[in-house]
Amino acid sequence: MALAFVFPGQGSQAPGMGRDLAAAFPAAREVFQEVDEALKQKLSTLMFEGPAEELTLTANAQPALMAHSVAVLRVLEREGGFDLATRVALVAGHSLGEYSALTAARAFDLPTAARLLRLRGEAMQKATPPGFGAMAALLGAELEQARALCEAARTDPETGQAEVAEVANDNGGGQVVISGHKGAIDRAVAAAPGAGIKRAMPLPVSAPFHCSLMAPAADAMGEALERARIAAPVVPVVANVSADKATDPAAIRDLLVRQVTGTVRWRDCVAAMAAMGCDRFAELGAGKVLTGLMKRNAPDATAVAVGNPADIEAFLKTL
Repeated sequence: MALAFVFPGQGSQAPGMGRDLAAAFPAAREVFQEVDEALKQKLSTLMFEGPAEELTLTANAQPALMAHSVAVLRVLEREGGFDLATRVALVAGHSLGEYSALTAARAFDLPTAARLLRLRGEAMQKATPPGFGAMAALLGAELEQARALCEAARTDPETGQAEVAEVANDNGGGQVVISGHKGAIDRAVAAAPGAGIKRAMPLPVSAPFHCSLMAPAADAMGEALERARIAAPVVPVVANVSADKATDPAAIRDLLVRQVTGTVRWRDCVAAMAAMGCDRFAELGAGKVLTGLMKRNAPDATAVAVGNPADIEAFLKTL
């Protein structure tokens, strides 16, 4: 049975995240302290205590989620003698979770990952003015249905002007997220029932992530990643935009830049990991979103969420 580690993306953050880890394990406290120092901010206090509105800000949520994931891994290593390089076949992460995966696989050191994610969050926020873009989840939708819906919604009927409406996340299990100009996404949501889509739900996000409107953020990340040191990961990462293994630092740099505007192909990533022999998945960090998706995308595999001391104890007993 081959094991893969997966790492959650934005939306899994919540006040209290990581607090019990920090209370129980020095290894976790060290991670949170290192991230605080890298960002020159008490991000750990925000994680442990909130307020939720501040934690949810993209520039805070992204490094916070990475810090929680890496803290779990460090505890597994320190307390359980767990060696990722020999025990895990593949790593992957959803959107910002790809940075967590690369940090777990030692392609990034922890301070570099924290600073890159802070910059990524700020750049994504600045890429469009408030209220300019929107995102929506299509439930009970297949990828081709979502693409057709976006295509039909791209033209403003009043002005005839073309707007952006693109697939941001193909999460699998009939869950597709679309992103673009607010007008186009509103039209897609209104048209969804007539297109045979069970439910279309606008998402409470601050910017239209993973679409071409994020081009300024991709440029900013391109510059930052050129300066960042990326080592070859100790296990391959399955990248969001290619749904394939990546081990070469130059390729990883390119994939991370493309990821800012590209579709997160999570359904394909899970299928690729299963095809490569992974039948056990552990989601490290906050929440259980990917664990839930795993049950729909790889029903024959086992999936567990490992985010708190009890989860860690239970997981180590299965090894």
